Amino acid sequence: MLKIVLGDITKVSTDAIVNAANTSLLGGGGVDGAIHRAAGPELLAECRTLHGCKTGQAKITKGYRLLAKYIIHTPGPVWNGGGKGEEALLKSCYKNCLRLAIENGCKTIAFPSISTGIYHFPLEKASVIAIDTILTFCREHTELEEVQMVCFDEQTKSYYEEALVSAQERGNVNE
Repeated sequence: MLKIVLGDITKVSTDAIVNAANTSLLGGGGVDGAIHRAAGPELLAECRTLHGCKTGQAKITKGYRLLAKYIIHTPGPVWNGGGKGEEALLKSCYKNCLRLAIENGCKTIAFPSISTGIYHFPLEKASVIAIDTILTFCREHTELEEVQMVCFDEQTKSYYEEALVSAQERGNVNE
């Protein structure tokens, strides 16, 4: 089941939360910085052992001081007009996070809106890619019981709600 909620991803109680990380995995601004601050210094120490992560890929760490058992870190693509494979890379972020969640026994996972902050991926496009990728993946992998899109403001939430309605109208739903 896919839920779209307004909230703070650092306060979500799921098996895993996703961090919209940078490629160094060593913290940054936005969601990345908030997750690092909330999880505590142990997260940074573990991230240093991972030696970064390529855009579109994902790596997992413990959740430390968060309610979530795991943090799945994925560097999203920077929007450069759409001609540099950004859409495929964003889709890859969601798929790789979902795959890692299942591989680590997670039943629940929460995502932020990857790449739509300082990476400037258009929210209208990003929300459709995220929703379609999540629904398609969950249809094929029923181990996941709940996926949340945790939106930090009403505007972001409205785009994801619209994308979900559109997916349902096109028949891309997992009942």
